[in-house]
Amino acid sequence: MPTTPATGRPGAASVPPSPNGIAEPIMLELVDEDGVTIGTAEKLSAHLAPGRLHRAFSVFLFDDEGRLLLQRRALGKYHSPGVWSNTCCGHPYPGEQPFVAAARRTAEELGVAPALMREAGTVRYNHPDPASGLVEQEYNHLFVGLVRGRLRPDPAEIDDTALVGPQALERLRTDGPFSAWFQTVLDAALPTVREVTGGTAGW
Repeated sequence: MPTTPATGRPGAASVPPSPNGIAEPIMLELVDEDGVTIGTAEKLSAHLAPGRLHRAFSVFLFDDEGRLLLQRRALGKYHSPGVWSNTCCGHPYPGEQPFVAAARRTAEELGVAPALMREAGTVRYNHPDPASGLVEQEYNHLFVGLVRGRLRPDPAEIDDTALVGPQALERLRTDGPFSAWFQTVLDAALPTVREVTGGTAGW
């Protein structure tokens, strides 16, 4: 699978405002078990129990030493606030390609585009969030790459960041909660993680 440069463009495929100046609701793509689009749903409604299967993406970016960039989700987020998770995750807008959405959202949240990013397969899961009662029924497109620019995290999205190797990650996981989906997406992405990091970081 080729490695493709990523040039995320903040604001690409952004949701247009309605005529009265109020932002339109954020819509997600509903999919079947094969990842084929079957409709759309408003973002929050798709996460209400028991959840509706929808398209998502998860990004894992590493520095040149093979350390994974983690983010701690902002306390003001309605879903999984204050927990550690992978570099970036989210949902493509209806009709938006997952790769484009992943590059766009990474740039929006972290203030830097991936230096490169490659596809790492897909994973389907059903993860309830015990704290909020929301449910992640997702068909998730995975991406792995490198980050080299200076981070400028959006405080509305990200409370903190950390660069960790495998041992530091395990220590961090004993200190505080991680997102319900973190281990599932990391396990699914690991073969590509090892390719991108060259295996020297111990992943």
